[in-house]
Amino acid sequence: MKLAVYSAQPYDRRFLDEARQNFAGGSVDTVFFSDALTLDTIPLAQGCEAVCVFVNDQLDAAVLAALHASGVRAVLLRCAGFNNVDLQTGHALGLFMARVPAYAPEAVAEHALAMVMTLNRHTHRAYARVREGNFALDGLLGMTLNGKTVGIVGAGQIGAAAARIFHGLGCQVLISDPMPLPQLAAVARHVALDELLASADVVSLHCPLMDSTRHMINAASLARMKPGAMLVNTSRGGLIDTAAVIEALKSRQLGALAIDVYEQEASLFFHDHSSDIIADDVFQRLLTFPNVLVTGHQGFFTIEAMREIASVTFDNLACYIQHRPCPNLLPAGIAATSPAPTPTASLNAAPATTEAASITPKK
Repeated sequence: MKLAVYSAQPYDRRFLDEARQNFAGGSVDTVFFSDALTLDTIPLAQGCEAVCVFVNDQLDAAVLAALHASGVRAVLLRCAGFNNVDLQTGHALGLFMARVPAYAPEAVAEHALAMVMTLNRHTHRAYARVREGNFALDGLLGMTLNGKTVGIVGAGQIGAAAARIFHGLGCQVLISDPMPLPQLAAVARHVALDELLASADVVSLHCPLMDSTRHMINAASLARMKPGAMLVNTSRGGLIDTAAVIEALKSRQLGALAIDVYEQEASLFFHDHSSDIIADDVFQRLLTFPNVLVTGHQGFFTIEAMREIASVTFDNLACYIQHRPCPNLLPAGIAATSPAPTPTASLNAAPATTEAASITPKK
């Protein structure tokens, strides 16, 4: 068995090699490529029966058909989200497609908290000031989170972990999710999305990206948010209409923004562009705001999460090799997402898949 790993970073090699050494499903020859999977890079997988991909690899109809024509029969996602996969085409081709549905959900939830704390108390700015000998406190005023209202949109395993964390800080936690969540009744109150947006001092997104959630944060939903609230997104960049968020920041309707994901991140994140000119004017505009914090999709990046991702990826490969049932197969019958935005409150009508409901988290 030969496995091609796309979008591979040094840390991917470390943890996947570690998991391969413990693999009992047979001999696997793993080849790593830093290139993302696109139509142009499919020849790199020549002679491979399986490919391993990440969040920004292309898995549309054309790519899947070309992979199949080249002899690939298994697609292993080392992530939970699958909005980049044309499921209908993949199933029609008979491809084995499996993901890692849940891994250290606390990792992403803790990163959401870290971003809230950093942006609220301006610790990133204070760090830079102190290193320059500036100990003035002007511009560093924050709020006490204890007693504030935090809204969690999407309560899969990550959203549930975030709810417990913020409840532990003494926050009133509201949850909007398509599914009833009696298991979280002790730490959060289930409400409609509009009530959450109007009431929350902090809104944290933990949803999958699908047609019903794309651009769910748009001009209309931002107008319904509590003035001056903070918006946090550690889920999928496409949940937010970035241009609308910029306008809300300029008008002061939105008080602060923390994002670990960006809808056009594929050409930016996971690579060093410090010597490049970044041509994305929208992204560059975001970076000009003092009340915006951006990290490069690192919410998942902990030792525990990376080990679990690698281990489950090879478990999925064993299922394929040994022709046994795999609990992590991608579902059939869901169309690939389209770029068209949908109404703001549509999360409440979203099917119970991935992070928003019963199949645990994204990332």
